[in-house]
Amino acid sequence: MRTETDALGTKEIPQSAYYGIHSLRAKENFSVAAETIDSELIHGLALIKKAAAIVNHEDGSLSNEKATAITRACDEILEGKFNQEFIAPAIQGSAGTSINMNANEVIANRAIELLGGTKGDYTLVHPNDDINRCQSTNDVFPSASKLALLRLSKRLALEIDQFLDGLVQKADELKDVVKLGRTQLQDALPTTVGNTFQAFASAIARNLNELKSSRDALKTLNLGGTAIGTTVNASEYYVRRIVPEVSKQFGQPLRQADNLIDATQHVDAFVQLSHAYKLLAVTLSKMASDLRLLSSGPQFGFNELFLPKKQAGSSIMPGKVNPVIPELVNQVAFQVIGFDTTNTLAAEAGQLELNAFEPIIVRNLISASKLLQKHYAHSESTASTAYKPTVRNAQKKRINAPSSQPH
Repeated sequence: MRTETDALGTKEIPQSAYYGIHSLRAKENFSVAAETIDSELIHGLALIKKAAAIVNHEDGSLSNEKATAITRACDEILEGKFNQEFIAPAIQGSAGTSINMNANEVIANRAIELLGGTKGDYTLVHPNDDINRCQSTNDVFPSASKLALLRLSKRLALEIDQFLDGLVQKADELKDVVKLGRTQLQDALPTTVGNTFQAFASAIARNLNELKSSRDALKTLNLGGTAIGTTVNASEYYVRRIVPEVSKQFGQPLRQADNLIDATQHVDAFVQLSHAYKLLAVTLSKMASDLRLLSSGPQFGFNELFLPKKQAGSSIMPGKVNPVIPELVNQVAFQVIGFDTTNTLAAEAGQLELNAFEPIIVRNLISASKLLQKHYAHSESTASTAYKPTVRNAQKKRINAPSSQPH
């Protein structure tokens, strides 16, 4: 064990641990939220810390020896090493300070080790003075979160594109299969199964455009603004160079916010992404509900389509098979919609120069990204590509529809 001290006292830290006293206090204080920060957020933090070390070295405020050790430590984290050392809970107080400090401590202790020192000897490399130089949690955490969400939402967009291709293909395959259209669940006019799937595809394509628009908003960072956007404790060189360096390391064009004070206290970019995810969830849920309804039966329901049989549906009724995958899709959508409600409340609750509730927003957006991506990656299981119409049943109902009868 090693002993570390802060303004509140001392703590015993395992000698093998790369995290420090701030991270340990966070784990103890926020234990109600057992979920730790996501690997994508860790990646974003390490990338920003690496860029900061490079810029601070260029500015002459960080020695070559320290900068080399810090950037190497960051590279190791970017490779996926040390993820287990990020013990700060994803949901926490203080606007993500413990998440930022967890990164500072892990990077500092690994850099110390690379310089031949002993973990916890912050005279060699300091978590605040060196790793967090020219930074604040209030510009690092939201910016790292945006990098994480840019990566995650890009993967989601690619999955949606493939899903759309499947829907369009299915629409073309079934373009001549006539079925009965319904309004208010009452028989209405004839349509085709192809039209149904083309409508699904059109709605999801429109939602995808919203997602792409929201991704653009994530490319604006408040790095350099430090605590409240006034650039206090950051050199002019750092403020000018940090976003271009992060952009270089990230491999995508990024831009610094025109008004750093505004960008530090408002989280509308996150709200916009949350709304885009909600739109995708609502459309998905409607689609899943339609498929469930049309597959109802087989004797006394609609029975106009067959869904893939995935598992036995009852412990008491032999042979009963339920539409379990569309039901799962509905629940994924409910969860994403719930995330959006929480995100809206958290965004609205921001006060004065900072929003203290960014951790729950970021955690929810990361979770929503992964939930939606897993759904689209498993798109066939939503029954869109495995859909088979019961043609005779659908056409019989079309013939008997009110629109087929004389006034």
